[in-house]
Amino acid sequence: MHDPAHVDDVQEGRRLGGQRRRREAIVSNAYDFDGLGSVEQIRRLVEIAVVDTLGLENSIARARTLAYLAQAATKLLEVGELEQRLERAEGALGPRLQKVRR
Repeated sequence: MHDPAHVDDVQEGRRLGGQRRRREAIVSNAYDFDGLGSVEQIRRLVEIAVVDTLGLENSIARARTLAYLAQAATKLLEVGELEQRLERAEGALGPRLQKVRR
């Protein structure tokens, strides 16, 4: 990075990195996408993909993509449901669960 022969390459890398971060922020805001840290955030990504795919012309690839996205959505619903059930069970156990963890 400090080699004078690579000054142009380093500057170009910095420029491209800045563009990528700006583009990422713009796209994230446009799609109301905050990341992949929760089931809700992943669900949002699948919703975006479904809407974009539905806008494509009918084709075998579109049908396959929609089927795959439906499978992914089904899995997300299962995980979300299990997460809710676990939270309810932990809430019902309350103090008893705290004693077991100690």
